[in-house]
Amino acid sequence: MRLSLILLHTAKGLILSDPGHFPVREYRCTLTCYTQTCSLIGYNPGMLSEFDLIARYFTRTPRAGSAVKLGVGDDCALIAPRAGYELAISTDMLVEGRHFFAGTEAGALGHKSLAVNLSDLAAMGAQPLGFTLALSLPAIDEAWLADFSHGMLALADKHDIALIGGDTTKGPLTICITVFGEIPSGKALRRDAAIAGDDLWVSGTLGDARLALAALQNTLALDAASLAIAAERLHRPTPRVALGMALRDIAHAAIDVSDGLLGDLGHILKRSHVGAVINADALPYDAILLATQPGETQHEFALNGGDDYELCFTAPTSHRDAVQAAALASSTVVTRIGSITAAGLQVTDANGKTLAITPNSFDHFSKI
Repeated sequence: MRLSLILLHTAKGLILSDPGHFPVREYRCTLTCYTQTCSLIGYNPGMLSEFDLIARYFTRTPRAGSAVKLGVGDDCALIAPRAGYELAISTDMLVEGRHFFAGTEAGALGHKSLAVNLSDLAAMGAQPLGFTLALSLPAIDEAWLADFSHGMLALADKHDIALIGGDTTKGPLTICITVFGEIPSGKALRRDAAIAGDDLWVSGTLGDARLALAALQNTLALDAASLAIAAERLHRPTPRVALGMALRDIAHAAIDVSDGLLGDLGHILKRSHVGAVINADALPYDAILLATQPGETQHEFALNGGDDYELCFTAPTSHRDAVQAAALASSTVVTRIGSITAAGLQVTDANGKTLAITPNSFDHFSKI
């Protein structure tokens, strides 16, 4: 990170300012200016500087033997993937008021910020290597930063992924992470590889995060205990990294469910030039959703809810045992919910009756 400084002549003398960044720490010298001698000082000498912030909360030594050869502290990080591997790279941005509520608990926000990016690596079958963090903060709040970094780095430790660089600035609360992973060449789970006749699978349960969101937006009533359980899925999703890696050579195509199952599956169908049939009654629902909502709402939240960060993937019917073995090896529940067809997208009930459910995925430029 480079420091660009300007000198401002004020009534108090010359001020050393870092435009667009947090105030720098104290700098002093003596200069003759307009026939008067003045002191060169920085803003808020008691406040953490941008570089103090990075050093205190976001600097860690890369693990010996990892692919990260140089982390935080230089102009660039250095990553050396293994021979015969390809780099997988993805970026996600979270903006206060658009992706999360103002006042969201900092530790949960740190967790989710990294989790949504790890979910992209999972969808490709990639092993995590490192990530960068670009963070815009309205002010420096050390208690918030401590909780945020703890939530983020605890998840990073769980997946053995290193924070290798980034940037900080002053502005609306915005978190942007870029993740780097590696995949054996030619083994990535791509959106364009689904084949008609494939089974359609999904991991975990669907609709829990959407249930929590509706309750927090006061569009439905939910008791405190149920909301706490559902909100955990919204604020602390589980990226299915181990399952994604286990599905190499088993699954054909995959995507993570971030904006709603129907909309995200639609990306696979479009890229692969195929269709799909989904049995809505086969969808995996959490007990809270089943206990508190009618069937129509269950279907809507599971199919169009979003923020699940589960994996939706296709695999040949001959690989059903292998899929279940991969799920067992990664300690993840998977459910077969339909099949890939030649064209179109149809949602049915268990009796094959077509249900009138329209894809309605999250759109960043739609009205909030």
